[in-house]
Amino acid sequence: METLGLHFSPLNASHFPLRQRARIYPCFVTASGSCASSRIGTRRNFGFCVKMQVVEEEYEVKQAKDMAAARKRWEALVRDGKVQALSPREAGYAIQLSNKPLLDVRPSTERNKAFVKGSTWIPIFEVDNRLDAGVLPRKITEFLMGGWWTGVPTLTYNQGFLSQVEEKFSKDEELIVACQKGFRSLAACDLLYNAGYKNLFWVLGGLESAEEEDLRRDGPQPFKLAGIGGISEFLGLTDQQRAVATKEGWGYRLVFTARLMGLFLAADALFIASQQLSHYLQDMKSH
Repeated sequence: METLGLHFSPLNASHFPLRQRARIYPCFVTASGSCASSRIGTRRNFGFCVKMQVVEEEYEVKQAKDMAAARKRWEALVRDGKVQALSPREAGYAIQLSNKPLLDVRPSTERNKAFVKGSTWIPIFEVDNRLDAGVLPRKITEFLMGGWWTGVPTLTYNQGFLSQVEEKFSKDEELIVACQKGFRSLAACDLLYNAGYKNLFWVLGGLESAEEEDLRRDGPQPFKLAGIGGISEFLGLTDQQRAVATKEGWGYRLVFTARLMGLFLAADALFIASQQLSHYLQDMKSH
């Protein structure tokens, strides 16, 4: 992440500045249940407890500032003319008429749903499949904080991104860079420009803003639906699916209505089954 200008560290107290770490003071529980800190010399014989105060506000503010600064730097590439912005339709014309290559920097979860025919795939961020102690807590946190709803997986920066691009494309080649929404591809353009690529084109709004006739697509999903997932996708409750529903009509909506009804029926069945099992176990104990 430092390569992108983002100095994010894991949510680990050992990586925080001293004033951002959890402050741990030993204290002793009094007979009345209060906690007296050992820092003032008060001791009691009714147990030991640890008083923790986690200061995260400054860390979160720093994250937001780093992200805002990086985004301004990336947007300046387009504003200063160092990277040329193309609409999805213009990108399609450039691919068909000028045979310009398209670099797809999305993670595999999005690429597998829909991609531009003939494009080269080198993700700038990829799905983090590790299950070690350093990654698992972050995966759990991101899942609980909305991943279950959006289906967005835990991603990690592809350390070999630049070297993989350099293997495929020369630095004087005209290169179109695209992602799902346009943000990660702009970050990729920043990396590539600083590495010596000076003929870069960025797909404004990403592939999600493309109409089906703009680009030659391969894959099971439309471009607009490649970035969604989770429960929201299963129930058809994303903005992208609502937009599709307005075009497709009631037939499209009925599929998700049936899923929602099936979810309620399954929940009812599980509740009834749990009640029956509880009664059965009580009868077993009574006999």
